[in-house]
Amino acid sequence: KLEEFLNLKQLKTSLKEAILLDYYTAGFWWAKEMNFSLIQLSGFMDLLNFLLENLSDKHMTLGDNLKELGKAMAGIGGTDSERSGDLNFFSIDQAKAVIDYL
Repeated sequence: KLEEFLNLKQLKTSLKEAILLDYYTAGFWWAKEMNFSLIQLSGFMDLLNFLLENLSDKHMTLGDNLKELGKAMAGIGGTDSERSGDLNFFSIDQAKAVIDYL
């Protein structure tokens, strides 16, 4: 299903497509094993995509990408909803697990 969703047409002959499928599949199954809700699973997949785009499109270094991850995760569990961003549906423990995974 992910192959179809990602519109991968040359999976058998393209190492890039095979790696992308593996990247998203591994992330999806990890999130499922964490028992994330549908919204949390969707947010995690968006986060995987965001970080990959930072590397491939913006050519960010690993350090800069980790800083972006920190910004995205900042404020989770806090009371200031403006600072918590769009990922406030994760608990603090879940956010730590996401960071550890990534």
